[in-house]
Amino acid sequence: MDIVSLSQKLKWIPAPVMRLLERRLKRIPAVRRRIEREYDSLLAELESDLKPYAAEFPAHDRLPADGIPRGEILAQMETLQQRESARWAEGFVSGAVYHGDPAHIEFLNRAYALNSQSNPLHADIFPSTTKFEAEMVAMTARMLGAAQVGGENGICGTVSSGGTESILLAMKTYRDWARETKGIRHPEMIVPRTAHAAFEKAAQYFGIKRVEIPVDENFRADVRAAKKAISRNTIVMVGSAPSFPHGVIDPITELSELARQRGIGFHTDACLGGFVLPFAEKLGYPVPPFDFRLPGVTSMSADTHKYGYAAKGTSVVMYRGAALRRFQYYTTSEWAGGLYFSPTFAGSRPGALSAAGWAALVSIGEEGYLDAARRILETAETIKQGIAEIPELRILGNPLWVIAFASDTLNVYQIMEQMTRRGWSLNGLHKPSAVHIAITLRHTQPGVAARFVSDLRESVAYVKDHPREMGTMAPVYGLAATLPMRGMVDDLLKRYIDILYRV
Repeated sequence: MDIVSLSQKLKWIPAPVMRLLERRLKRIPAVRRRIEREYDSLLAELESDLKPYAAEFPAHDRLPADGIPRGEILAQMETLQQRESARWAEGFVSGAVYHGDPAHIEFLNRAYALNSQSNPLHADIFPSTTKFEAEMVAMTARMLGAAQVGGENGICGTVSSGGTESILLAMKTYRDWARETKGIRHPEMIVPRTAHAAFEKAAQYFGIKRVEIPVDENFRADVRAAKKAISRNTIVMVGSAPSFPHGVIDPITELSELARQRGIGFHTDACLGGFVLPFAEKLGYPVPPFDFRLPGVTSMSADTHKYGYAAKGTSVVMYRGAALRRFQYYTTSEWAGGLYFSPTFAGSRPGALSAAGWAALVSIGEEGYLDAARRILETAETIKQGIAEIPELRILGNPLWVIAFASDTLNVYQIMEQMTRRGWSLNGLHKPSAVHIAITLRHTQPGVAARFVSDLRESVAYVKDHPREMGTMAPVYGLAATLPMRGMVDDLLKRYIDILYRV
């Protein structure tokens, strides 16, 4: 019997006991070797997909003796770019590229090029970058309900490298705030099961206990469970607007008020929805309160590089008051190299990304974002209606434009596999097993929504007729969703990353 089959047969064992058993099994050399062979078998078929250029383009595992001519390098990059852009440009990809219009891309590239040498670490040399970043924060804060921006008591923030860094910065800020103002040495965060993985990452990095609360039948955080989870060590509660997996908005009014009454922080993760929800509300869609208009919301994250349509690599993290934001900063006055300080984790940063982010915001403007939201939400309605008409599928929760669907009769990962064969790149979800598509401006092109529904209908029919045909990725997703030895899944993911860095 292989290790995977053994693990499946032991799934009745409680999780804490299973973790202990797994650690002990891994210490046995023969078992360890068997596990490694099974990892290699599972990943072997994936490597060719991850490294499609190995046979065609030369690999460089050391510096070339003589530099390669620039024209040759650029020609190779152009070839690679042309091959990879087709899928997202034609609307086959969930999320990833949120705007994608050639004129917009060229505009951002020009803004980047003009600022390619700037570095916010040297604010005296590049004051234009600090202008761009301060205005990005102010514009985003105003959009998200800030009555006052800046000053000691207004909404303030910083620019980060993306949603994960924004979340990490906020959680580090609450940890340090609670330690200094409340004396909390064993901090805890209350996080819905559907919150972004970056919160667990923050818990690991910063020594914060992650207290997970369940969600209801509509995949929204359970307020009663949140209330019960509060302890003397709670430093922050979290809600998503919307959640990445299912695209639904947590009950942030109730959660943030609960946090306010208990004197703890509340973070709204609007990385995905920050630049859609304010405009969806103006368009008349049902958007519950989620932003700084709620007095209990003490911080927010919103990604400019998603539906803000900036180049990849910028997000905004915001706080209610400068005093809280200061716990995010790093400063030292004792270094031999002189005074040193940075607002985020990085020291040197690409100021060109901030310049491109600022350029995106001011060039699109309110009307541009309103129009983009209208097109995305109308396309999402078409796709939701199409999914609802497929009897074997059901939509999870009540999403606006990030649409998750599952099946009670078919293997949904096999359906995703068939969609992949038809050119689509969708996101596989766990707990429950499902698939989602995040609608972007790429999907609003004529015919894309209809093509998605048609391909999905054909994929469902194929899986019905070929229930045993698993393909390449369906077994991996199924294994990750059901394997009780979770350490094996983590190990598998680490080996997946190893492949990415293999020359």
